[in-house]
Amino acid sequence: MTAPLPIREAIVVEGRYDKAALAGVVDTLILDTAGFGVFRDGEKLALLRRLAEKRGLIVLTDPDGAGFVIRNYLKGAIPKGQVKHAYVPDVYGKERRKRAPGKEGKLGVEGMSPDVLRRAVLNAGATVLDGDAPERAAGNLTPADLFALGLSGTADAAERRRELLKRLGLPERMSAKALLAALNALYTPEELEELFGK
Repeated sequence: MTAPLPIREAIVVEGRYDKAALAGVVDTLILDTAGFGVFRDGEKLALLRRLAEKRGLIVLTDPDGAGFVIRNYLKGAIPKGQVKHAYVPDVYGKERRKRAPGKEGKLGVEGMSPDVLRRAVLNAGATVLDGDAPERAAGNLTPADLFALGLSGTADAAERRRELLKRLGLPERMSAKALLAALNALYTPEELEELFGK
């Protein structure tokens, strides 16, 4: 099995099964739109815009009509130079977890092989990170750091998290796990140190 491909850009997919399929293929932050849920979730859209500005965003949706509606929405909502588009081919069939094929009979991102997903991401122009790349260092917070900061595992952690999320302009409903991923994706270790005064 090939090691996950470390890339700079974050990737947005339609749903959690797509996210799971992609997790073994790339080493980066992967978010999902909750299908059409992104249309009514201004906070999620704001987070996607912020990630696109900081590190770039790759949109990878299913090759069906619904996937293109979501893709076109994001294309119009995020500045052109900050978003790349990855496409999977039309393959007819059904995903293992489903009883019947989708409306158009095509496999979605979750039904694609790791090789197809890897090619799609590379063909989109993903920035592959290697030892020689002078890339911005990702944050280095751990779950233990969030606990120490009172942002998880304490009686008032949810309230403290909400205050921090509001201050940072991030979605207020983010879980501690999602907050950790976002902080490490958006901030360098130095920026995090300044943010938390560590």
